[in-house]
Amino acid sequence: MIIEAGGFSFDFPDALDVFIFDEEDKSKPTYHGMPMKAVDVVAEFEDRYIYLEIKDFSNPKKYRVLGEGNTASKVSQRKSDRFVELKNELKYKYRDSYLFRHAEGKVEKPVGYICLLSLDNTHSGIMQKELSRDLPVGKKHPHARWKRAIAESCQVVNLQKWNELFPKWPAKRLPEVP
Repeated sequence: MIIEAGGFSFDFPDALDVFIFDEEDKSKPTYHGMPMKAVDVVAEFEDRYIYLEIKDFSNPKKYRVLGEGNTASKVSQRKSDRFVELKNELKYKYRDSYLFRHAEGKVEKPVGYICLLSLDNTHSGIMQKELSRDLPVGKKHPHARWKRAIAESCQVVNLQKWNELFPKWPAKRLPEVP
């Protein structure tokens, strides 16, 4: 199954279903219209669901601090703040999507989270570690009484890493439309 989202094309040949979860078209059956955050894509497989969030940062000012007159420490602090904002956005997109799908009765299988971000490998790794802790991934927590995990896994990758880690689900950037 091929789906286009966020400027990329993804092929999930072994999926049972793949759809845009943050659908904006009210006439589509996957439109949910709730005042909640949503991941971009949900893919259902025989043994799991995958939630996919895509951030291509085509507007670098939204995620990076640019400009003159900033001291190095102010720029560094702002970059750090933006990183935390991004992590929180990714976290709440997953949690809200999980809650919505729970209300639909659609979390009977383990759920994995993949974020395709246009970050380098180092920053992707840092984001993965922070996000995995905040979701949290797995059910082992000293005070949790959970019977199952909220998230079974969390991967934060760029396009190159995606294609290395998930060769059976190839992804490619779509040509920009002028």
